[in-house]
Amino acid sequence: MTSFKTTVFILVLHFLEGALSNSLIQLNNNGYEDIVIAIDPNVPEDETLIQQIKDMVTQASPYLFEATEKRFYFKSVAILIPETWKTKPEYKRPKLETYKNADVLVAQPDGPGNDDPYTEQMGNCGEKGERIHFTPDFVMGKKLNEYGPQGRVFVHEWAHLRWGVFNEYNNDQKFYLSKGRVKPVICSKKITGTNAAKQCQGGSCIEKSCKIDRKTGLYEKECEFIPDDIQTETASIMFSQSIDSVVHFCTKKDHNKEAPNLQNQKCNLRSTWEVIQESEDFKKTTPMTTQPPKPSFLLLQTGQRIVCLVLDKSGSMVAGDRLHRMNQAGKLFLLQTVEQGSWVGMVTFDSAAYVGSELIQINSGADRDKLTKTLPTQASGGTSICSGLRSAFTVIRKKYPTDGAEIVLLTDGEDNTISGCFNEVKQSGAIIHTVALGPSAAQELEELSKMTGGLQTYASDQAQNNGLIDAFGALSSGNGAVSQRSIQLESKGLTLQNTQWMNGTVIVDSTVGKDTLFLVTWTKVPPQILLWDPSGKKQEGIVVDTQTKLAYLQIPGTAKVGVWKYSLQASSQTLTLTVTSRASQTTLPPVTVTSKINKDTVKFPSPTVVYAKIHQGSRPILRASVTALLESVNGKTVTLELLDNGAGADATKDDGIYSRYFTAYDENGRYSIKVRALGGSDTAGQKAIQQRNGAMYIPGWLENGKIKWNPPRPENDDDSQGKQVCFSRTGSGGSFVATNVPKAPIPDVFPPCQITDLKAKLYGDSLINLTWTAPGDDYDHGKAYKYIIGISTDILELREMFNDSVKVNTTDLIPKEANSKEVFVFKPENIIFENGTDLFIAIQAVDDANLKSEISNIARVSLFIPPPALPEPTTSSPPCPDIHVNSTISGIHILKVMWKWLGELQMSVSLG
Repeated sequence: MTSFKTTVFILVLHFLEGALSNSLIQLNNNGYEDIVIAIDPNVPEDETLIQQIKDMVTQASPYLFEATEKRFYFKSVAILIPETWKTKPEYKRPKLETYKNADVLVAQPDGPGNDDPYTEQMGNCGEKGERIHFTPDFVMGKKLNEYGPQGRVFVHEWAHLRWGVFNEYNNDQKFYLSKGRVKPVICSKKITGTNAAKQCQGGSCIEKSCKIDRKTGLYEKECEFIPDDIQTETASIMFSQSIDSVVHFCTKKDHNKEAPNLQNQKCNLRSTWEVIQESEDFKKTTPMTTQPPKPSFLLLQTGQRIVCLVLDKSGSMVAGDRLHRMNQAGKLFLLQTVEQGSWVGMVTFDSAAYVGSELIQINSGADRDKLTKTLPTQASGGTSICSGLRSAFTVIRKKYPTDGAEIVLLTDGEDNTISGCFNEVKQSGAIIHTVALGPSAAQELEELSKMTGGLQTYASDQAQNNGLIDAFGALSSGNGAVSQRSIQLESKGLTLQNTQWMNGTVIVDSTVGKDTLFLVTWTKVPPQILLWDPSGKKQEGIVVDTQTKLAYLQIPGTAKVGVWKYSLQASSQTLTLTVTSRASQTTLPPVTVTSKINKDTVKFPSPTVVYAKIHQGSRPILRASVTALLESVNGKTVTLELLDNGAGADATKDDGIYSRYFTAYDENGRYSIKVRALGGSDTAGQKAIQQRNGAMYIPGWLENGKIKWNPPRPENDDDSQGKQVCFSRTGSGGSFVATNVPKAPIPDVFPPCQITDLKAKLYGDSLINLTWTAPGDDYDHGKAYKYIIGISTDILELREMFNDSVKVNTTDLIPKEANSKEVFVFKPENIIFENGTDLFIAIQAVDDANLKSEISNIARVSLFIPPPALPEPTTSSPPCPDIHVNSTISGIHILKVMWKWLGELQMSVSLG
């Protein structure tokens, strides 16, 4: 009988699969279509880079085809070219393709020489990745010795991106003990090579043999595995595709299950090919009988942003002061969010549509003010969403094609005719962002975002949550340089009683400050507004708009770095404060926070996973305080602390991606997400780089018995604590729809989450120290009831027959709160544990409803009892034989005498 726990796990996997990515990729008759490769706007113009991208994909396609047993190939690719590069007739305007949904980004390295190809993977095993990262030098073929041919590396990264597999090497632990012998972390075991170390100082390097650490039995950390340049083994691409003979992924037959790598840890010892076989791509294809065609390429160049607001002014917009709140959010978008040089139009609708403004290019504050004056002031009539969309298409087409244009659609009403214009929307090539306002917005609204790659958001009628302004603030351009995008520093709201004050601070850090805007809204009468800059100077010149019920202050030039203070006073009304800014310099990447959820529609009891990525350029920001606020359709708000600890929902520790499970559903319907991040550390050192899931850097090659070393990887700041970065960011994480939620009280159906970071160390010759991050009662919330620890000397038996394994006495092991550090020391019993024994350990958490987690990753210890230390050799040595070379003694005799003497000397040293 299948356990309920297993059923829930399968259900979770079903709903998580493929949910993370916003990719446009389609699999059509074995060929991957609509792949988007984007060249970052900060990359200097170089047309040869475009040709190199084409060559990379063209080389990769047949390699992918053979590696997947003739199942997959690359069919069509769009290359997104920066607006700042020269225009050419063959460059077309993008449709749905943007930098935000690019599958591959070619961007400058985050430090000199840091050209590691890697793939962002927010999810766990079998879940699609986010994006592949290449540098121009890598694409141009300047790193062939270190990573191998670009096309082969592309296939390695594609497996991360599309099928959610992980690396089969381990930069943090390059060797392991197996039955008392030191082995390199490789896959398959048939890869040949040698072990060596290189010590460099002052620009010169010497080669050394690897030394054994007498405490661990492993080689010291300087030791590297150097592969032979000529091999016969064909697997595995996820270990090193740069080896010429490697043309396949590891299968169940040749996979090295013992190797301590991420693939084994994350994928329950399964080979990469087994994971690929379980993917939806694999299930809906069969091997081809003919060779695939070469990839086709479409060259696209981004241009000026074209956006049309389509705003609901039907009678229901009177409720909850929605019209005023919509205008407040619209004004923020027009005054600040939309970028300079963009073309913006305005359409409003009720039972019919009305053009408020044709497209206007924003070149000045006057253009922005002109558009704000067209926001609707009265609400009446019915709701015809299709009328609004059709009118927007007409407005756009008067100047430009609708391909790649954006429409921001806000509505609070139901409309059972919305599906009538779905085909027109698909054919338009426009991107539609949807804002659902209140509990009754059309159920089909999100379909418009899904089919066009737009952002879907939801705002409740709780004005203090500032949901509408957050939604509009998130609508910065999907293209163009990050330095041009609006960044939200703060978003707060509060309902004040009597003559209360709303006091607080906002941090303006050195990466932002340009075009900084403070915006205050109210629901009744203007409040008293006081604002001081970091030097204590009170700010003057606040603009008050009593009709829209907002006030704002635009800081001229670049705002001072530091802590800005504000005080707002009002009586019996709701106030909100929003602060936005832009990058202070085009050459200094701003700290950015982007958030998302794993699925836009979640069916109970599947959990939602909330993600927040905090980076400065491509450098992760670690140890930030990150919280997510999830608001249901009835206005109930749940606060989640997001973590970057590599446990629970978080796939990788210290990668700047913070995650958490959400299970606190209270009803069916829409849920909005808002993320707040404060402070952190800019580590971005070697440790952070090693966490990336990407192609292995080959330290050198063994050619004709001699090692040909590659240049060492660039050394970054080794300070693991990094430097403190003070910043504040808030932003909308979009929305999702929950279905099948039972009525209260909601039963306990959520098991503890799987433990994924179990580690084991051996103390002496009998004690084993285990560490892991505590799961919760419901995934990573609350506290588990108990732990079950199983041990075995056979790794596969432990995985496949955990219930029958030898159990450790855990009577005294009381689970801690979720995300606490657990430590447990035990002595193996009922099992033979002697020198050279490999012991495998796994753990399972159980909650108070007897729901069990999945079995943890498998940790291992190898009992290594070092041999007795050799005594120091004596200073005396056998006398040197008196050898006189003359014509009567043969050379052979001399060699025999010397050989005998050397043997006596060696014996003397060995025995002391």
